[in-house]
Amino acid sequence: MTAFPSPNFGERRGRVLPSLVVIHYTAMASCAEARARLCDPAVEVSAHWLISERGEAEALVPEAARAWHAGAGAWAGLEDINSHSVGIELANTGSQPFPEPQMAALERVLRAVMQRWQIASHRVIAHSDMAPARKGDPGARFDWRRLALAGLSVWPEGEGDAARPLAASLDAIGYPVADPAARLAAFRLRFRPWGQGPEAPEDRARADAVAHLMRAAAEKA
Repeated sequence: MTAFPSPNFGERRGRVLPSLVVIHYTAMASCAEARARLCDPAVEVSAHWLISERGEAEALVPEAARAWHAGAGAWAGLEDINSHSVGIELANTGSQPFPEPQMAALERVLRAVMQRWQIASHRVIAHSDMAPARKGDPGARFDWRRLALAGLSVWPEGEGDAARPLAASLDAIGYPVADPAARLAAFRLRFRPWGQGPEAPEDRARADAVAHLMRAAAEKA
């Protein structure tokens, strides 16, 4: 682990403790370019962790501090996600697979973050989850099922009730109020990346399964 401290942080508002982890991709050509941006005081963006394609984990902001990674959005009734979360950036342009060394390093960093702050698996989310229509990272190539199998996220292995309204399921999962098409797109990026076109019964069935999974994880936490 290498530390490249970023000056772009402040106090968590209300002195809250982290209860979420938000996963991003950098959308930049190289890890070095992303690091420079995340540590540039003129840009005013940052994250707690940056993980390179080779699996090098760099601590940019102390986890107890409020990094500036999430921007406008909400999740499960929480706003000011920066104050409530730890942000992890993965060096990736957004159009390439996530290499094995990077995913393995993410698992190590994520597990330690979750243990330090007692963050449950259902509280690990995508940037696109909390900001539908505005953000698309970490995108359709990211392997959420792998994290779930390691106990670091959630993934449904079965399907639910296709008759349940999609909006009700997305509300229960935690998605913020947004344009229905944007919410569907965000849900698909995370849980059904092969889905295309208008809302389908398969979307409703999967969303219902995820809602039940989230509820069960919350009760267990």
